[in-house]
Amino acid sequence: MKHAPRILVVEDEAAIAQLIAVNLRHAGYESVLVLDGRAAQHEIDKQLPDAILLDWMLPGESGLTLARRWRAHPRTREIPILMLTARAEEADRVSGLDAGADDYIVKPFSTKELLARVRAVLRRRAPHASGEAVTVGVLTLDPSTHRVTWRGAPVKLGPTEFRLLHHLLRAPERVHSRAQLLDKVWGDHVFIEERTVDVHIKRLRENLCEAAGEAGAAAIETVRGAGYRLSVQALDAHDDK
Repeated sequence: MKHAPRILVVEDEAAIAQLIAVNLRHAGYESVLVLDGRAAQHEIDKQLPDAILLDWMLPGESGLTLARRWRAHPRTREIPILMLTARAEEADRVSGLDAGADDYIVKPFSTKELLARVRAVLRRRAPHASGEAVTVGVLTLDPSTHRVTWRGAPVKLGPTEFRLLHHLLRAPERVHSRAQLLDKVWGDHVFIEERTVDVHIKRLRENLCEAAGEAGAAAIETVRGAGYRLSVQALDAHDDK
């Protein structure tokens, strides 16, 4: 029997936490409520959740700090994180996404929208088991094993960055606008801002840079006023090195 998706709710405001929990249960999810980062880490150590709803302002460590830690750790790297916060400024949204959040929900929020966003990140997390491996130059992505390699060496990517790279690899040298990437990679972009694409492109470059140095980062080109593309020339330049 398929288990109900387990959602870890890290929220220190009891009324909001209970409201979220009730709506999650009614929607068929299992919810686990904790008040701070220490309790959240304890739950994660016991059992990985399918997604995390994470408040920014928490006692002790902030949600921002927790998101960075979980996104950097191999065990928790691919868990979708939805950040809940009253901070609505663009700079705050960017900080939340830069820290590793997959989505950013501003309080007060409607429960219908919250549930839609939870469904969206869980759909996006589902592995694409079908599809052949794609190789462009020194870079290979295999959807069936969810692995990426640069000249045979593994490249560690989060789930959104994996899908983003997969889309770019399938159409190298083609310029993709932010709107096109939102449509093809996120799909349900009614809830996602175009600025989100820039943040995930930045994260993808950082992941490639970790594996291949500046050559990796250079593979994803910004086309001013148009969007982004995967550069075959940049990859070919390092094919024989």
